[in-house]
Amino acid sequence: MENKIIVLSKEQRDEFEKFVKTGVHSVHLVNRARVILALDQSNKTEHLRINRICAAIGLSRQGLNEIRKDYLKAKSVKEFLKRKKRETPPNQPKVTGEVEAHIIATACSEAPKGYARWTVRLLAQKSVELGIIDSISYKTVQRVLKKRNISLI
Repeated sequence: MENKIIVLSKEQRDEFEKFVKTGVHSVHLVNRARVILALDQSNKTEHLRINRICAAIGLSRQGLNEIRKDYLKAKSVKEFLKRKKRETPPNQPKVTGEVEAHIIATACSEAPKGYARWTVRLLAQKSVELGIIDSISYKTVQRVLKKRNISLI
């Protein structure tokens, strides 16, 4: 991959330059375009060294090589300058409004026998015991209570 040189046509170069200079685009995509422009060897007698390109754009060598590889795989400039579609759907949150309501109701209820007050660990254990949720961390319970400004003290 290191030896693959990039030679842009006039139209491709104009398209990359227009993308970098105009419109509102994510920094990630603009940097990808800038890397390809810097790697372009058409009509150049001397090109920038890889290390200088990396320093100028703020990328690692590996990042630059990944961008080069992505460009060489892409069918067009437009395809290269688009964000990839997510392959897997985002994970659904484990704690829903119903689970939050049960945790808050439990926290507002009487403390279990032998305890002076509820703790986040006790609330997490009780939520699992009651079958509200299959598993939950005490940190998650703490976040739920903090989000609703509920203090256990």
